[in-house]
Amino acid sequence: MTGTFLNVGTVLAGTVLGTLAGSRLPDGIRQRVLAGLGLVTLVIGIESALAWRDTNPLYVLGGVLLGGITGEAIGIERRLEAFGDRIQTAVSRGGPSRVSEGFVTASLLFCVGPLTVLGSIEDGLTDQYTQLATKAVLDGFASIALAAALGWGVGIAAVSVLVIQGAITLGAEAFDSVLRGEALAVLTSAGGILIIGISLKLLDVKEVKVGNFLPALVFAPATYAVASLL
Repeated sequence: MTGTFLNVGTVLAGTVLGTLAGSRLPDGIRQRVLAGLGLVTLVIGIESALAWRDTNPLYVLGGVLLGGITGEAIGIERRLEAFGDRIQTAVSRGGPSRVSEGFVTASLLFCVGPLTVLGSIEDGLTDQYTQLATKAVLDGFASIALAAALGWGVGIAAVSVLVIQGAITLGAEAFDSVLRGEALAVLTSAGGILIIGISLKLLDVKEVKVGNFLPALVFAPATYAVASLL
């Protein structure tokens, strides 16, 4: 769990720095910071999504579609926003606040990428956390940018990082036996597509309810597994 604790620490530290800096920045600069993060996120998402070149893109398509339908039916995004809204109501005292937006956006950004899965498995199996250390640095800088634009709600995403990465680390042996070869490529590609969705929101291009697509991270490799059996 060392890598996960390090990641949580960088997110919290980055949030503190971003919140302090953001209050001193003009709105125009904060918007440019968010746009810059959106552009970098877009590139990262495209790079990961292109992992489908190592497998059949139909597995990814099927996983994303099934995941989106399932997530919409369950209302994952709505539940995430409701959780953030409850925190926002408790702390905003009637004033304007973007706590919910910061929490949801940061949670998705920090927990969807392939490094979340691969790094957590590495940490659980070998006690090495090189990949999570890299992710921790990236998330730390991203949290500075996000917190400067969206406020301290970004720091609540540290809980999401702790829960999700911690669960994968503790169950690393099970994940490692399943996520190999094409199955891993399918998962990475599906995760990249979700990251692209996050970038579109950061760039204010389109409001994509990425939270509702989270089941795709399960359905995509499952689709490959079923097709392989057939």
